[in-house]
Amino acid sequence: MSCIREFTENDLSQMIAIWNEIVAAGEAFPQEEPLDMVAGEEFFNGQSFTGVYEDEGEILGLYILHPNNVGRCGHIANASYAVKSGQRGKRIGEQLILHSMQRGRELGFRILQFNAVTATNTGALHLYQKLGFKQLGRIPGGFRDKSGEYVDIIPHFIELS
Repeated sequence: MSCIREFTENDLSQMIAIWNEIVAAGEAFPQEEPLDMVAGEEFFNGQSFTGVYEDEGEILGLYILHPNNVGRCGHIANASYAVKSGQRGKRIGEQLILHSMQRGRELGFRILQFNAVTATNTGALHLYQKLGFKQLGRIPGGFRDKSGEYVDIIPHFIELS
């Protein structure tokens, strides 16, 4: 049976493998350096919430949720989602997003904003539209992919309250 829950230390190696796979692809996450166990533990513990999608003991996806800004803008959350290759297209990402929206409400966030959705990430763009996110515009060449090409980013947001 599958569930989404807060991560534990026992999940870290699977989480880091999923995260690093997306970082290495260089198409969606802005990070360029992979996480090791020490950096991964610090990174995932440093979030407002880190959730994992678990199915029969295997971590198939995860998300991080944290403030997008500070002070007077601290009520706006930001999140990142990662689904293990071979598991994409099974609505795991959708479930992670919906869970993060609920968790964001519980943590007092009023808005969830994505800063750097690449225009080439058609799956994410379709899903965000389906879930009611609004596009904030387009930033030409805002993301440098792994090949060194600059692609547009399309920030999104949704009100949580």
